Amino acid sequence: MTQIQITTPGVKKALSRYNPLLAIAEYVWNGFDAKASCVELVFEANEIGYITKFAIKDNGYGIPFDKLGTKFVPLFESDKVIDPNAKTINSAIHGKNGVGRLTFFHFANNATWETVYQSDHKRYKYRIQIDVEKLNTYSAEESSETQEQTGTIVSFEGIKAITSHNFETDIKDFLMREFGWFLELNSSKQFALKINGSALDYSSMIRGTREKFTLTHSPTQTPFEIKYVQWNEKLNEEYSRYYFIDSSDNELFKETTTLNNKGDHFYHSVYIKSKLFDNFNMTVDETSDQTAFGHSRRDDEYKYLKTEVDKFLRRKRKPFLKAYTDKLIAELESDNAFPKYNLSNAWDSTRKNELENIVKGLYQIEPKIFSGLNIEQKKTLLALLDLVMDSDEKDKLFTILQEVVDLDATDRTELAELLKTSRLSRIISTIKLIQDRYKTVAELKELLFNKDLKANEKDHLQKMIEKHYWLFGEQYHLVTAAEPKFEEALKKWVHLLRGGDEKVTVNHPDKLGEMDIFAVRQDLLNNTVKNVVVELKSPKTTLGKEQYDQVMKYLDVILKQPECNAHNMSWEFYLVGNAFDSSGYLDLLFQNAKNHGEPFLAFKTDRYKIYVKKWSEILSDFELRHKFLNDKLEVERDKLLGKAQTADDIIRKQNDNHAAQ
Repeated sequence: MTQIQITTPGVKKALSRYNPLLAIAEYVWNGFDAKASCVELVFEANEIGYITKFAIKDNGYGIPFDKLGTKFVPLFESDKVIDPNAKTINSAIHGKNGVGRLTFFHFANNATWETVYQSDHKRYKYRIQIDVEKLNTYSAEESSETQEQTGTIVSFEGIKAITSHNFETDIKDFLMREFGWFLELNSSKQFALKINGSALDYSSMIRGTREKFTLTHSPTQTPFEIKYVQWNEKLNEEYSRYYFIDSSDNELFKETTTLNNKGDHFYHSVYIKSKLFDNFNMTVDETSDQTAFGHSRRDDEYKYLKTEVDKFLRRKRKPFLKAYTDKLIAELESDNAFPKYNLSNAWDSTRKNELENIVKGLYQIEPKIFSGLNIEQKKTLLALLDLVMDSDEKDKLFTILQEVVDLDATDRTELAELLKTSRLSRIISTIKLIQDRYKTVAELKELLFNKDLKANEKDHLQKMIEKHYWLFGEQYHLVTAAEPKFEEALKKWVHLLRGGDEKVTVNHPDKLGEMDIFAVRQDLLNNTVKNVVVELKSPKTTLGKEQYDQVMKYLDVILKQPECNAHNMSWEFYLVGNAFDSSGYLDLLFQNAKNHGEPFLAFKTDRYKIYVKKWSEILSDFELRHKFLNDKLEVERDKLLGKAQTADDIIRKQNDNHAAQ
């Protein structure tokens, strides 16, 4: 009976950072550390899934009897906590020098080792036992000669905390993340990790397919065989690394790649085999004064290898990051991190598109900018980016980012190009928007004044204005177009303003009236709601008292509807047609409202106004508002129309028009 230096509570405290998954993995690592090529988890379960038998066996070199003092007595003299995630610089020895052998208390009551080892060309067998109540004590029987193959079987009794279901889910998934890279490293040696006889299949961890290629250092004709694996998810405690392998398939050393901790989910392993590593001094680097015997990191071959593989990784990373940006944008949308835009407004839509492009571009250059942010930080970052991009201070963003993140020469060049491209993108988008607005106006003129097209109100004029109600105001949001009745229109209006699905009832003789265009603008800053109702008349209809009275009926319905009469709401009604009739009725209304000083105003009281306008006047307003931009951009409006087209052709193409809302 041999006692370990500290008490059982001390052992448990020292190993408290382990859990059942880490503990099981530790026993597997012990097997591979013992030069095993196969480690197998064997278990039996009863009908309800409880584990009745559990063992881990390997075909390694066993535990020599004279090594018990180092294998089962932990190499610490106090109860200092042991970190199971401590990093190593070589994959050959991964276990914790026997410490992990005591971690079974996380999932079992006792453990028994049956081990066969070789000494002086003979093989010997013996047993070791430890009980959960006496972790600081182990018993070992005397070894006896045997003909069995070397290896170790660790059997556990009194299983707790794990079931057969755990083996099919949690344990299997954990083992894939823990050992996938290691099994890939030793695939040429046919290493295997099995569960009840079936080899662990970690192929689901690999993104795409393994990629193999050869690099050759031309001056020395030194070849390097490269195998690249990209992982779908993060490995447990293994960084993305280069593994350097000699010509006998033995790993010599490993290093982290240059693309670790970038916050980009680009997990990868690169396995490099070459005769260069047969005689390689890994302790000598570029800055070392030490004399190197054989090859070292100072060799041109090694420098060439690292440069080329790093370039390869960056090429592989770019399309991955580009594809991931869609997920990033979706996450930011889900968190409501973007500034509030009125996407029915073409200008706001352009701004949002530009901000999305900036976010995508920055992520591809430096993903870490967006990693680990809480929702408020995301909102703040996007608001600042939007503010900078909406000003002429883009160059300052370049300076700030260089201070915040470490940008290499390539990153700086890409960022400069991104900002330049973004600026050009906004200019191009604006030009396209203005061009499409001119095109819209030109096509609208065709519908209104080209009698040969035989355009009508319902099929052509109505559908055109539904897409381009910016003619009556940039910031309005369309509520309805040609709804069959007021109730449905007001129900949508209430939903836009308040959310939910409130019931709206209209009691009015004219409640079945149809509004051609009903739009709303909510000003949250000033807590006001502005509404627009447009009544369109076909090019053949002249405007007079009959048409004006129709708009007055709409106003009367609104006045009698309590939802529509809050003190912070205003209503504007537009009656629009090609010409006035000869009665002079509308002229009298204009004269009566003249004292309000607004052109085209026919009626005003409190927060309600009615305007009557000719299409020629609306189109003239557009020309005046866009004259400066038009002169600068030298839009050739005749070219925008292209070849002759029918009224139906004009309407059909509006979905592709950048000016459409």
